[in-house]
Amino acid sequence: MPASTLSGDAKDALARSPVEAAHCRAALRDGLLTYGVTPGRSVFRTQRPAIARLLWSLLDDRKHHPIRRVPGTRLHRLPAYEIDAAEIPSGLPKARCDRRMDVRAAFLACGSLAAPARGYHLEFVPPCEEALHRLVVLLRAEGTHPKIAPRKGRNIVYFKDIDEITQVLAIIGSSGALLHLEDVRALKETKNRIHRLVNTEAANVDRAAGAAATQRYWIALLADAYGLRKLSAPLREIAELRLAHPSETLAELGRRCSPEVKKSTVNGRIATLVRLAKSLSGAAAGTPERE
Repeated sequence: MPASTLSGDAKDALARSPVEAAHCRAALRDGLLTYGVTPGRSVFRTQRPAIARLLWSLLDDRKHHPIRRVPGTRLHRLPAYEIDAAEIPSGLPKARCDRRMDVRAAFLACGSLAAPARGYHLEFVPPCEEALHRLVVLLRAEGTHPKIAPRKGRNIVYFKDIDEITQVLAIIGSSGALLHLEDVRALKETKNRIHRLVNTEAANVDRAAGAAATQRYWIALLADAYGLRKLSAPLREIAELRLAHPSETLAELGRRCSPEVKKSTVNGRIATLVRLAKSLSGAAAGTPERE
């Protein structure tokens, strides 16, 4: 029994999905033969028994095209299933539903969908250049932008963009895989949003801590050079609160004042203290170096 994977499960679900219209069934059959038969061999081969049963059910003369189970090899341990192919059809389907059945057949016969944990990737490995050209034409007609790349002497058709991958899955009717990818995308976007918020908050905390340390430096200098008792009551209050609560924000310090004041008022009072401390120290500009 083939292992359960996102790609394999999507194929099995599609292979078992009923197709009612006779012309759609014919298009699906022709597509499986087009993308699943290597030129010169006249044999359809797959490792998914559900796909083999699907093609067999679509053939007109089933008695003369039985499914053969081929034992696995050292390279491919899982068994394969073969069906002698009839004549491979040519020409593109005319109806849009038939063209979509052709793309579904391409996924069943030569497509694969990577698990999202390894990155979004949907690819097709057509058996020949003619089949590749046919698939590219059909995919472009649906508004997607397939990419082509060489691999081991053959060209593949692939997608990396999640939006285009979900569009192709919708075209072929793979609702299960589509929902799975959308769930994964939503989870990733939520995690990324949380990380951004956490990073932003951490940066804000760092800036606030740096600003508070600078404020405490100048207030301590002012206390030594001038004395906090000589300050007006509002300035003395905020100076003592900043020294007593070095990690609190300006808004939190404002709530400790009596009476309570706004953040802007606290900021103005501390700015006055810093200016006074700088004037007393003779440093009218710049910030101190801190260890």
